[in-house]
Amino acid sequence: QVQLVESGGGLVQAGGSLRLSCAASGGTFRGYTVGWFRQAPGKEREFVAGIAWTSGKTNYADSMKGRFTISGDVAKNTVYLQMNSLEPEDTAVYHCAARIHWVVSATPNAYTHWGQGTQVTVSS
Repeated sequence: QVQLVESGGGLVQAGGSLRLSCAASGGTFRGYTVGWFRQAPGKEREFVAGIAWTSGKTNYADSMKGRFTISGDVAKNTVYLQMNSLEPEDTAVYHCAARIHWVVSATPNAYTHWGQGTQVTVSS
C-alpha cells in the first residue's frame, strides 16, 4: 500500500517560487495518477494539477496554468509541483493524492491515498 509523504512547503514572498515534493513509500506510483490539491481556511479542497504516471499526461486547473508545473521522477518515485509567481491567494495547505487509474481526476473523492499536507504561505 503506497503512502505519500509531502515536503517543500514554507513561507515565501509574493512573486517567489516553491517546489513541493510528493514521495511514494511502501510502493511505487506505477499505475497511479497523482494529483495536487490545496485547501485554504474556510474553503473547499481545490484541484491544482495532476499527472498520470505511466503516460506522463498532465492536467491543470485553469488558474494554475502557466504558473505551476507538475512532473514526475521515476528514479526517485516522486512527483513535484513547481510553483512560480506565487500570490497571497495561493496560501493554503497543499496535499498530494493518488489513485490507481490512468486518467487524472479533479475530484478529491476520486483519490484513495492522501498525504498529510504541507503549508504554503505567501506574504504580500
